[in-house]
Parts: sequence; structure tokens; C-alpha cells
Amino acid sequence: MTIVEDIEARGMQHCETTALGVLLRHEGLDLSEPMLFGLGSGLSFIYWDSKAMAFPFLGGRVKPFELTRNLAARLGLTLRVEETTSPRKAWENVAGQLDAGRPVGLQLDCYHLDYFRSKVRFGGHVVAMYGYDEHHAYLVDTEQQGGAVRTSRTSLAMARAERGPMTARNRSFAISLPAHPPRWQDQLIPAIKACADAFLAAPIANVGHRGIEKAAGQVPRWLLRVERPERDLPQAALLMEKAGTGGALFRALYRDFLEECAGLIDDDGLRAGHRLYGEAATMWTDVAGLIAEAGQSGDDAHLQQAGVILHDLSRIEREAMQVLRQL
Repeated sequence: MTIVEDIEARGMQHCETTALGVLLRHEGLDLSEPMLFGLGSGLSFIYWDSKAMAFPFLGGRVKPFELTRNLAARLGLTLRVEETTSPRKAWENVAGQLDAGRPVGLQLDCYHLDYFRSKVRFGGHVVAMYGYDEHHAYLVDTEQQGGAVRTSRTSLAMARAERGPMTARNRSFAISLPAHPPRWQDQLIPAIKACADAFLAAPIANVGHRGIEKAAGQVPRWLLRVERPERDLPQAALLMEKAGTGGALFRALYRDFLEECAGLIDDDGLRAGHRLYGEAATMWTDVAGLIAEAGQSGDDAHLQQAGVILHDLSRIEREAMQVLRQL
């Protein structure tokens, strides 16, 4: 049995920031979840749909692992990433880090994990692994999933090897701090401006503030888009509110990040951005509630109202990012 010592198994709200928190605290750097998310320029939006999809995908953040790469580059971290198609090599990559006393991050499909309460397929899920024995792997997942958890090594191998949208080839990663890392406080404004630039200059119309406007036009039609509205729409609302798909969770994280920044930097633009993202977080919660009500009642008036709010959200988030880009 191998267990990495001095692991603080603190589950947070989002999977990638939870894993990053575990790895960085082990290295001696303890940052809040909003700070990790903001320094990684994690906020975004995408509305994605196709005939092959059972239900549209709404993403409220950058694509999986981009946050980790952004954070590592901004803080001067050494990020060691390993991928392979070999199950044997995949296990050796992980066990080698753990045996050396270092926790490791894993990207996988949460569908196969024993402890996952909702059996949904998502190949961009991230966990931190801090130990193993003959039969089990010991992980840190989000607070919603239980924080410190375990799953069978067989299920872990299946989750890591899954192929499909947003999956990676048995991706594992480890982080180490340089001897003289840059001050993270000096990276706040560059991280905010980079996030704003990407959000405002998205190359396609279903990403960024234009993606929210796209959602405003499509969500009112969702009763016709799904096979079982009473199941699918409340599930979509739950993901939006608790998992960040769509907006509420990630907008709240970014609001709190901007609040932390405003406590360190005296700037009217920061305060304005914080206020606007405070409004946005509340409005995304309202959208999720209306979508759930539409599924439960079968009344598309709730979806029509959700579309109106999404239209306003596109404007508010565009204004917020325009202000923040000027910092």
C-alpha cells in the first residue's frame, strides 16, 4: 500500500481546481478555489449541439486541462504531463509519482468511477490521486462527490482509457514549484485581461458572449429538443447550478475571484467587474430554476423567460469583460 503523506483531502466545488488545490498544497502553495480558477483564466462559455447529441452541451469554462496549463505558465510551475495508449504504462506513470511521494492529477471519464452518484459520461473530469493498494485507488474529488474517496483500480483504468468527446489518452500530470516562483499577486491583472480577451474575441459564434446569445435563442425550444423533458431539463438545470455547465457555479467562482483581487488592488474597473459578475451569477441561478420548472411542468413559458434572461446575460458579461480588459 502506498499513501502520500501530508495530503489535505479538501474537496472543492469544481473538479480541476480541486485537483490543482491538492497538488499545489502538497508543494506548499495554498490558494483559494476562486483564486486558482481566476489565475488559470478559467471562465468561458460554449453552446454546443449537433444531431448526434442527445442533449445540447453548455460549458461555462475553458476546455478541460486548459486551466491547468494556464495556471502552470502563469505561476512558473513545472507541469509534467504523461499520456499513453498502454494500460500498463498508464499505471506505471501514476504509481511512479505516488511511490516517489508526490500526488498526481488524472483526467478521466467519471462514468466508470465507483463512487460517482450520477452516472453521466464526461471525459473531461479531473481528480487527484494520493494512494493505492492492491485493489483500490485513493482519490480526492469535489465536495459534491465526497472529497476523499476511493474506487477500484479496475474502474479507474476503465475511466482513464475511455475514448470520446473531451477525453485524453490516460492523461496524468504532476506539478512542482520552482525554487523562486513568481509572486502570484503580480499575475492577477494579466490573468484577468487574458480571460477577457479570449471571451470577447471568441473565433466562433457559439463561444463567449456570443455563445450566451446563441443559447438565448435555442433554450426556448428545448421542450421540442429532448425526449423526456421531465428528466432531461431538471438534469440540465442541476448541472448548470452545481457542476458549472452553463454558468452559475463558474460565474460565482469568478465573482469571488474578482472580490479577492479587489481586496488586493485598488481599481474601479475591478470593482465594476465584480459587481457585474455578481449580477450574472444570480441570473444564471434564475435560468437554471426556470429550465427545471419547464421540465417539471411542460410549460415552455419558463423557457421563454430563461431566453430573455440569457439575452441580458450576454450583454452583462460582455460589458464586464470589456471593463476588465481595460485594467
